[in-house]
Amino acid sequence: MSYSGHEQAAREWRSALSSPRMHHAWLLTGRRGIGKMGFALEAARELVGITSELQTENHPDILVLSHLPSSADEEKKREQGKPYQKRRNITIDQVRAVQQRLVTRPTLGSHRAIIIDPVDDLERNASNALLKSLEEPPAGTFFLLISHNPGRLLPTIRSRCRTLRFSPLGAEQIDSVLRQNAPQADVASRRAAITASSGSVGAALDFVELDLGRIHLLMEEIAREGDRDFARRGALADVIGARPDRERQMAAMELARSVVVGTMESTRHDRIPLLTETYARINRLAAQAPVFNFDAGLLVMQIGTLLASLAVPRETPHG
Repeated sequence: MSYSGHEQAAREWRSALSSPRMHHAWLLTGRRGIGKMGFALEAARELVGITSELQTENHPDILVLSHLPSSADEEKKREQGKPYQKRRNITIDQVRAVQQRLVTRPTLGSHRAIIIDPVDDLERNASNALLKSLEEPPAGTFFLLISHNPGRLLPTIRSRCRTLRFSPLGAEQIDSVLRQNAPQADVASRRAAITASSGSVGAALDFVELDLGRIHLLMEEIAREGDRDFARRGALADVIGARPDRERQMAAMELARSVVVGTMESTRHDRIPLLTETYARINRLAAQAPVFNFDAGLLVMQIGTLLASLAVPRETPHG
């Protein structure tokens, strides 16, 4: 199997896999969209001894916990293969349902893989329930916990896991994925997506598939020119939409962070503290957005205001 772009993590994983005392819980950390879930699925297939992606779905020894549809209507959309709105958190009922499976041995072999994507979004009670399984892991069961922000996890969960860190991907690797998965994107769109992604192939795909080009241009303009009359922030709110779905909202957050990072590369040294603080504040918003029911319009305005603070003040001409 191939772990393109994450060879170091693959070496650590395979070294552990060949060990007679392999650790039972793994924390896969790194920014959103760099391929942690794909890695987890490949690792799970190796663990249970299958080679085909087609065998993964409904495999009794590969259990995946992620966000469920937010309602019965959204569940119907999922069944029909349509885009659907997801719940904000992974629930304790989902964790308990998996734990009920853990009282038995793996079905087809000696190993079982539990993937949680992302473990950051577990409800508090669900985190406590998971901790019990990590403290007393059933024989043959291995946990692959995907985390975009490990600082949000219970320290007791982090302490029971071995960490695999994932670095941002290179431009050539992301371009290859875009060519394969978004053939409709032209060269200019791919270049813009790569620049905006900051090494995240997921962010690059979102850029193309969610049509984020106009959003990116407006964010760069606000950070460069400012927005004294709020016109650019108003345009940004219009482009993002009054009721963006969770994926579009989180993709916009990623874009805002990438704009700040891009600004850091060409700014004066004395402005680095301002950019660092702005990046940290956008990070806090990104962490809070899935948890709190922020008004979308106000959230966009807040992002725009943070970006506008980066604009270098122009000197007033003397009269």
